[in-house]
Amino acid sequence: MHGKSLFLGLNRYLNFNPILGIHVLDHKELASTWVLVRHKSSGGMRPKRKIYYRVGELDKVMDFQKKPSLILRLINIIQSQKHKFVLLRDLEKEVGFVQKWNFMAVIEKYPSIFYVDSGGSRTPPYVRLTNKAEKIASEEANVRSAMEPVLVKNLRKLLMLSVDCQVPLESIEFIASELGLPCDFKTSLIPKYPEFFSVKEVNGKAHLQLENWDSSLAITAREGRFAEVGAGAMASRVCGKRVRISKDGNFAGPFAFKMCFPPGFRPNMSYLEHLERWQKMEFPSPYLNARRFDASDPKARKRVVAVLHEFMSMTTEKRMTSTQLDAFHREFLLPSKLLLCLLNHHGIFYITNKGVRSTVFLKEAYEGSTLTQKCPLLLHSDRFLSLCGRRDMSCNSPQVSF
Repeated sequence: MHGKSLFLGLNRYLNFNPILGIHVLDHKELASTWVLVRHKSSGGMRPKRKIYYRVGELDKVMDFQKKPSLILRLINIIQSQKHKFVLLRDLEKEVGFVQKWNFMAVIEKYPSIFYVDSGGSRTPPYVRLTNKAEKIASEEANVRSAMEPVLVKNLRKLLMLSVDCQVPLESIEFIASELGLPCDFKTSLIPKYPEFFSVKEVNGKAHLQLENWDSSLAITAREGRFAEVGAGAMASRVCGKRVRISKDGNFAGPFAFKMCFPPGFRPNMSYLEHLERWQKMEFPSPYLNARRFDASDPKARKRVVAVLHEFMSMTTEKRMTSTQLDAFHREFLLPSKLLLCLLNHHGIFYITNKGVRSTVFLKEAYEGSTLTQKCPLLLHSDRFLSLCGRRDMSCNSPQVSF
């Protein structure tokens, strides 16, 4: 990388991310992670230590979602059955031998959601939803129907972000739940809109292709937010005197991103001056074809940040695993050192190693551990969790987002 190579120290706290090809330190007792970057100079390679600050509130999100994810998955399994119940002896076929015991514990712990019938002489024990949970589940079809225009719009925008306006169907399946798509979207959603989508074979793989370009959709979530509140904020900052540099990294302007620095991070004046120049720098729209730009151009590199920001803004929970992001490497022409790009913009993105896989958060979407805007699908899921007393899921009454 022109005289620079990235490496991370090896010790007993080290974790390796095979997808992004980089080591990440995870100190459970510490609030930060140190990263060493070697710089080439006349005196040889000298290490420079950089600190990656942990955000405890976002780490907690991954802990909070462990039990809810099991509950919601079991509900989906039950609802997918023809007779809306699952024999306990068949649970292992659905989730595997190891996970079976986790689900059995969930069934026992939450009788307000799951009811176990001991069966009879001819019927083995089975689990179904309680009457209250069944009533909530019966409303899912209406919620999905109301959300369908938004899902279709986001799917069109996703295809517009890609360089060839087409994405492998297997990649979309990989992030279907993050986008809020139904599990059978290939048969229930795509055929309903032949004016927008078609499925074609490319190099032996089924690809979802965009049928027509809509310029009205080529507006990013960041641009939409600026149109609502940013212009007024920028006007209020304009006066006869030079505006002082913002210590939180936020600047009012059409090319600026919302910054959320981690606790403990204290940028110096040099850093803020550089950030201000970056925030004010123009860059091409994420919806323009990436092949038109030189990847080494600073404006093109800022455009990559905008692509990641827009992509994550389409997800229901404004977060994705690093594996899911990497699945779109070719379609979006993402940089080879994607993790380094995310680390460099830690005011916009946050990476946590909590959970089974490393997860990337869009920081502006969260206030503490709470997602500030929830789509109707998430609010519907929260109704199940309220049956078992999960007050933390909706205690702040998040705004509904479509």
